[in-house]
Amino acid sequence: MSPRRHRILVIGCGSIGERHVRTFLATGRTGVAACDNRPAIRQQMIEKYGVAAFEDWEAALADPAVTGVVVATPAPLHVDIAHKILSTGRHVLIEKPLAIKLAGTRRLLAARARSGKFTAVGYTRHCQRTFLDARDFIRSAQFGSVKHVIITTGQDFPAARPAYREIYYRDHAQGGGAIQDALTHMANAVEWILGPTTRVCCDAAHQVLAGVEVEDTVNVSARNGGALVSYALNQFQAPTESRLDFHAEHGSVRIEMDPERWGTLARGDKDWKWRLSLPAVRDIIYIAQANAFLDGCEGKPQPLCTLEEGIQTLRFNLAALQSWRQGTPVAIKSTK
Repeated sequence: MSPRRHRILVIGCGSIGERHVRTFLATGRTGVAACDNRPAIRQQMIEKYGVAAFEDWEAALADPAVTGVVVATPAPLHVDIAHKILSTGRHVLIEKPLAIKLAGTRRLLAARARSGKFTAVGYTRHCQRTFLDARDFIRSAQFGSVKHVIITTGQDFPAARPAYREIYYRDHAQGGGAIQDALTHMANAVEWILGPTTRVCCDAAHQVLAGVEVEDTVNVSARNGGALVSYALNQFQAPTESRLDFHAEHGSVRIEMDPERWGTLARGDKDWKWRLSLPAVRDIIYIAQANAFLDGCEGKPQPLCTLEEGIQTLRFNLAALQSWRQGTPVAIKSTK
C-alpha cells in the first residue's frame, strides 16, 4: 500500500487553512493541493509548500486523485460546500464552527448517508492526548458521576492572532466573536466527555479588544445531564491558560492545557496524581488531527468530532448567543 494513497484539497488558506496544508504534508501520508480566491495567498502556498494552488475549488475537484477535502472557508459557507463535496464522493473535514445556523444541517446529514464518506468537524481537543486519556478515566466512572465542572480559559488574543480585526473574528455573521471562535472548543470538549448540553444561561460583553465590537469576554452557566457546568473565558488576559475541573462523587479530574497535563485527586487524598505533561504545540495537535482524518478515510478507528457532535455544539453556540441577547436561560432541545 502506497503511503501517498491520498490527495487532500484544502479550501480556504487563511491562517488555519495554511496550518492544514502544512500539517497534512507533515504526516507523510498524503499529497496536498490548496485553493483560495486570493492570488497572493495562492502564490504563497506554491512558494512555501510546493503544492498546486487553485482559484476555483469545484474545478480542483475535477482531479480524480483528490480523495478528501478540508473546508476552511468562513463558517457561513461550510455546509453548502461540504454538501457539494460529499455529492462528488469525497471525504470531508469541516473546520469549526460547523456553521452559524442550523439551516442545511439535516440536508448535510442526508448527503453523508448517501455518499457513505467519512465526515468530521475540526474540534482539535479530540486529538489531544490529555483530553483523550482524561475522557477515558471520567467515563470509566472510577470517581462516580461528574456533578460539577468549572472551565476557566483565556489568552492575549491580539498577540496570538494580530490580524483579528481584519478576519472573520470581527463579525458574528462570519463565525466571529468569542462564543463562536473560542468558547465553542470548550463546549464541544465538555459535550464529548459528558454528553449534550441541555440548558444555557450566558452573559457576555466587549471589554477590551480594540477595533472590534464582538464579545471578548463570556460567562456561561450550563447543564449537561446531571452536571452543572460553568465557563469563564476572556481573550485579553496576559497569561495563556486553560483549566478544566471535573468534580465527581468520589474525586476530581483536572486538565491543564499550558503545558498539557491531566491529573486525578481522589476524595481524601492530599496530592494530585499527574498522568501526562506535554508542551502545548498547535502543529502537533493538527498533525494528529490530519492523521486521524486520513485514518477515517481508510475506515480505521479515530477520535474526531462527528457531524452529529458538531451540530450539537452549533446548538450550544446558538443558545449561548440567544441567551446573552435575551438575558434569559435557553433550553437546548434534543437532536434525536
